Amino acid sequence: MLNSRLRAAWLWLLCLLAVPQVFAQAPTAAPDGPLLTPRQFLGYELGTRFTPHAELLRYVEHVVQHSPTQMKLQRYGQTYENRPLELVYVATPSNLSNLEDIRRNNLRLAGLESGTAATQQPAVVWLSYNVHGNEAVSSEAVMQVLYDLANPQNQQMQQWLQNLVVIVDPCVNPDGRDRYAQWYNRVANQRPNSSALSWEHHEPWPGGRYNHYYFDLNRDWAWQTQQESRQRIAVYNQWLPQVHADFHEMGPNNPYYFSPAAKPFHADLTDWQRQFQNIIGDYNRKVFDKNNWLYFTRETYDLFAPFYGDTWPSFNGAIGMTYEQGGGGPAGISYTKADGDTLTLTQRIAHHHATSLATIQAAADRHDDLIREFQKFYTNARTKPRGDYKSFVVAASSDPGQVRALTQYLDRQQIRYGFASKRGRQQGYNYATGKTESVQIEPQDLVISMYQPKSTLVKVLFEPQADLEDSLTYDLTAWSLPYAFGLKSYALKGRVDANNSAPKSAMVVSSSQATTPAQAPYAYLARWNSLQDVQFLGRLQQQGVKVRVADEPFETEGQKYQRGTLIIPRTGNERLGARFDQLVRAQADSAGVLVQVVQSGLSTSGGDLGSRSVRPLKQPKVAILAGPGVDATAFGEVWHFFEQQINYPVSVLGTDYFSSVPLGEFEVLILPDGRYDNVLTERGLENVKTWVRGGGRLIALEGASRFLAGKKDFLLKTKSADTTSSRKPNPYAALRRYADAEREQIGEQVQGSVYRVQLDNTHPLAFGYGSTYYALLRDTPNYRFMPQGGWNVGVLKKNAYAAGFTGRKAQPALTDSFVLGTQDLGRGQVIYLVDNPLFRAFWQGGKLLFGNAVFMVGQ
Repeated sequence: MLNSRLRAAWLWLLCLLAVPQVFAQAPTAAPDGPLLTPRQFLGYELGTRFTPHAELLRYVEHVVQHSPTQMKLQRYGQTYENRPLELVYVATPSNLSNLEDIRRNNLRLAGLESGTAATQQPAVVWLSYNVHGNEAVSSEAVMQVLYDLANPQNQQMQQWLQNLVVIVDPCVNPDGRDRYAQWYNRVANQRPNSSALSWEHHEPWPGGRYNHYYFDLNRDWAWQTQQESRQRIAVYNQWLPQVHADFHEMGPNNPYYFSPAAKPFHADLTDWQRQFQNIIGDYNRKVFDKNNWLYFTRETYDLFAPFYGDTWPSFNGAIGMTYEQGGGGPAGISYTKADGDTLTLTQRIAHHHATSLATIQAAADRHDDLIREFQKFYTNARTKPRGDYKSFVVAASSDPGQVRALTQYLDRQQIRYGFASKRGRQQGYNYATGKTESVQIEPQDLVISMYQPKSTLVKVLFEPQADLEDSLTYDLTAWSLPYAFGLKSYALKGRVDANNSAPKSAMVVSSSQATTPAQAPYAYLARWNSLQDVQFLGRLQQQGVKVRVADEPFETEGQKYQRGTLIIPRTGNERLGARFDQLVRAQADSAGVLVQVVQSGLSTSGGDLGSRSVRPLKQPKVAILAGPGVDATAFGEVWHFFEQQINYPVSVLGTDYFSSVPLGEFEVLILPDGRYDNVLTERGLENVKTWVRGGGRLIALEGASRFLAGKKDFLLKTKSADTTSSRKPNPYAALRRYADAEREQIGEQVQGSVYRVQLDNTHPLAFGYGSTYYALLRDTPNYRFMPQGGWNVGVLKKNAYAAGFTGRKAQPALTDSFVLGTQDLGRGQVIYLVDNPLFRAFWQGGKLLFGNAVFMVGQ
């Protein structure tokens, strides 16, 4: 036994040395003994306990080791908590030996690799399990699925594999899964207690659904803000499977859901993709009917927004499907449902196992159709792209940092782009005005053509307004990238001549490339326009560099600078000596920021560099509140912003001990969205106000702003009911049809819609912005304008709507409403962000706004 372990460790070390870790082949060793069932390997029956992720991977490796001619294991990355991410490739021996040829030919079918594609090849099926950590049944079921795929005695499976390459991701979210499994195994009774009142059915904050930073990975397919998503989708894009199935759980009182999906379907799903939803549904229906298992279809789970594990693959040419088993975190091993029946983990495993096999069978039976329609999807994408608009243009005058962030995002999506080669004019949609008008195209404008393999995805991500056939949808109804990145953009009906090389003015020029006089400069200047500038400031402050900010526009040495410009003078940084210049340039290079050098403090207009309108910026010590009462994902968005996006130190304070925290240790306290009634008692709120009066900055987001509204000393107030409606009360309003309740409720909601917020960009909270900011609203900011003593920095006025669905009853509250601003309280400030500018980390245009709240306001 010792020798085999040493041999396995030695082989693993060789793998690490030979291959980059992201795509390293996972360690394997010669198998000892026969292929074992999950029960034989684990020592317990599947369904009697939750298997830790490490044990799950041990079984995966055992199965692969016993199937060397039919299975290959790839370690494609790791989580934030350093757990491995692995894929299993399954095929017949002949296909496995030609796996790379099959992969490349698949890309030729899509037009993403040059050469003539062979139309006779296996279809590729990708199965994803456990994207939500506390929907833990799927990673239990996958062990049985892998055993069936490897079992040479399973003749039916071997026959299906003749037509397929199956790619299995056993656990998309290991960090969340282990958070759930470890908690459950720790608190569960020796004999599972099925009562919903038992401790084992009440998962504590933050729950296991999310990854390390409490992001929902199933809503990150399109945005890829998380490490797990980027690593997984990098491999996915190397394959582009014809079928992708995503295995989930929902509330424990529900039966099983499988396709066909509910409306709304996105308009760009093809007839074939809609048809296959019914085909795969028939395969699943037969096995569920045979076993008398309850199920439902065509309800709840739609195919509209592009960021899910069914929709994003669909817009990349696959048949994307969601499978939902009743259960989830509350279900545990055994759960008594509302109807009195008992739901067991064993039953849940059986259902996911059955739909896994049905998916494989359906794809095997229809593999020729899948290959043909996949190639047709991409051929049409390149030659006959869908929609009215054939080009999307981003003006070269847009902020270079934001353009750079966009092109990096497009690269991850395999979306091709170029730069306009000449001046021209076309009719098109102006995102800034919301109107169709004559658009001037300038050389060096960024151009994304619809005549490319990924044009369907381009259309979905860039279209100003997606067609919504039914307002009863599962999530956001607007997400267009020009709004998300805050870029000056146009959607054009014609093609635009473009080349693939970026002109110099479209590239970020680092400080080391700038022309610098031989003598040491008087100061460095850096414009304040994007997240990269926030990164730059934070890095300088951590290196001990003193930085100042201009509160007024100025002009010097032939250049104009706006409010928010960073001024990094030699004066005040003398102690750094020669390191001063090295630090500034190195951090500018690292952040991708252009700095300008000046040799004098005199300005030709506006304040001089030593003016009272130029103030010093102190490095803030920042704290975030987390724990019960705080929304886990909202906290995670703030935490991720500091740790992963700007690499700035932050202290996380727990709600359970917050009352004993000496707040004087911090300059900034952030309250993410949440319900604070039981977090900040009357005494606790008084302590916070005392800290603010002493010079602290309190940043209240979403629900935290709602909690403070109307309380003593806080100027934020909600609108009264009579100010949000001009209509007389309807005496028959109470006479409603029961069947219409859900749809009537939608009429009162904002479902992820884009609105133009009017900004006072003379205020530090809006430094770096123009007169408007595109906000992604998911709730009605039903607040009055702030009175004297407060600053209404961002408000909604008339005609603020840009895109998405807003219910008729919600619309009045979205006119003449406060969205963001500040108030002075003693020597400190309260900053209200009633809309979350960091939502899911993909709304790039809001990140500078949040950076202003942390670094610019009130110093």
